[in-house]
Amino acid sequence: MSRVLVTGGAGTIGAAVVRRLTSEPAWDVRVSDQRDSPAWMHESCEVHTHNLIDPDEARAAVSGCTHVIHLAAIVGGIANFHKLPHTLLEVNNGLYNAVFRAALDEGVERLAYVSSSMVFERATEFPTTEEHLADCPAPRSAYGFSKLAGEVYCRALHDEHGLPYTICRPFNAYGPGELPDDEPGIAHMVPDVIRKVLAGTRPLPIFGSGEQTRTLTHVDDIASGIVTAMAHPAGENEDFNVSASDERTVAEIARIIWEACGEDPSLFELEHLPSFEVDVQRRWPSVEKAKRLLGWGAQVDLREGIGGTVEWLRERELAARRA
Repeated sequence: MSRVLVTGGAGTIGAAVVRRLTSEPAWDVRVSDQRDSPAWMHESCEVHTHNLIDPDEARAAVSGCTHVIHLAAIVGGIANFHKLPHTLLEVNNGLYNAVFRAALDEGVERLAYVSSSMVFERATEFPTTEEHLADCPAPRSAYGFSKLAGEVYCRALHDEHGLPYTICRPFNAYGPGELPDDEPGIAHMVPDVIRKVLAGTRPLPIFGSGEQTRTLTHVDDIASGIVTAMAHPAGENEDFNVSASDERTVAEIARIIWEACGEDPSLFELEHLPSFEVDVQRRWPSVEKAKRLLGWGAQVDLREGIGGTVEWLRERELAARRA
């Protein structure tokens, strides 16, 4: 049996990855996350709770593992990118230094790094292929730059030391697991907008014109893509867009959320808030490479996925009021 370390395993994508791995008998799973992990995770995995920026703790977490899936990072919505630029760079790069060095010293069979669609922050090719990265201008945001730096780390580790890697770039993750934040823009769009609709906010506020496009991808699809890419022989030393293929405007997404919350479609109205300095206007990846090399594709229908996310968050909000 192979042992895989999932850093950041208590997060929204991380928990979905851990659920996927624990459903397959081939994997013995270790989770490393300083946040509280759910009971089911403690029952099915070994859980490490120390700070991975500490090289000794990173070595302890990686020790005995054949694979590493590195998700641990400071992430969040668009406001987070502008609010915490130095923290993003300092923490995320500190994690690369410690975790990637530990993976190299352990001689793992595969380091799977979970990057971000934000490396394509300034893309000019649509749908955006993995090969476009070579010609894409560098991200302006500290977050996008920090995730791109992780990709450079992976390739450098392989070029100098032969460490096998796989890079996965999720696009616009959504699904049960992520709670909204009281400050707009700190969480991602989907939980933020769901909370506003459920709270009766009228008209419904969004950032910008609403003509920006996103390709929402359910966390279960992202988890299956990451695990497939990490385990597949054709994924070695390759990078993949892990995404659905349905490009939608932010306004369209807001309307889907509105209707999934049970609201009258005829009453849908948006309030357009000033956006941020970095607000990607178009995000639409090519998913052909993952299909061709891995036989992988996203499966969750957008409306069904949004509906399930609404129900999960509605139940959490009701439970919070009763507490």
